Amino acid sequence: MKTHGILTLLACIVAVLAVAGAGCTGTTEQTGEAGLKDSYIVGIDDAYPPYSYVDKDGNAQGFDVDSMKWIAEQKGIEVTFLPVEWSGIIPALQAGKIDMVYAGMSITPPRQEAVNFSNPYWTVNQDVVTREDADVTLEDVLAGEVIIGAQQGCTAATWIEDNLIENGTMPAENLKTYANTQLAVNDLEAGRVDAVMYDDVSIQDIIKGKPVKTIGSVETMEEFGVAIRKDDTALLEFMNEAIAELQADPYWEELKEKHNLTESTT
Repeated sequence: MKTHGILTLLACIVAVLAVAGAGCTGTTEQTGEAGLKDSYIVGIDDAYPPYSYVDKDGNAQGFDVDSMKWIAEQKGIEVTFLPVEWSGIIPALQAGKIDMVYAGMSITPPRQEAVNFSNPYWTVNQDVVTREDADVTLEDVLAGEVIIGAQQGCTAATWIEDNLIENGTMPAENLKTYANTQLAVNDLEAGRVDAVMYDDVSIQDIIKGKPVKTIGSVETMEEFGVAIRKDDTALLEFMNEAIAELQADPYWEELKEKHNLTESTT
């Protein structure tokens, strides 16, 4: 695999940028193309396999990471991958701490008010899981009869709020939110929640080898896009062209196979 680019994932940098909100702004020398730079900071989720995550050695990995590495190699730019807490990743983008979010971000109307998105490149639905020994059903979940966990700031939590809580089907206290879905699954195993909802492919990766089963799926057909600042129109055009080139290249199919992504989820 081609891996042109710089990968900087020092914990101190992450802590400064993601928590304290200080540090590098992503400004670099421009290339010959108007409005474009020769180096970009790409914000990612550090626990969202298979799209973006940080391995045990501190390296950024995943389908989206590999996609951006390919784009960087083909386009002759340099990229740095920076993990940012998901609930604060759009504010980090708006503040110039990162140049884009390429980490399985669903395109939603509220997010579109804050940032621009590239053309969609992937589609997901929401799976619901519970413990193997539980008799919880999807119907129980949709009836608001169980305590369900979801990642804070993610579309699963938003779907539950919009479709179960706001109409009175489920009491608000039955939704427990977490910094990441792994923590939600940990609480599921411990019996502190009855079910967890999350993006289909990713949650299947998280529950692998655990005493957890899938009880159904909610067809939300969410489309992923790369988030870019509203005023960065040159980068938006650049990424749309680059993603189209990637999807037309044989490497796109190699990436899907490498990360166990099938056509049924696209």
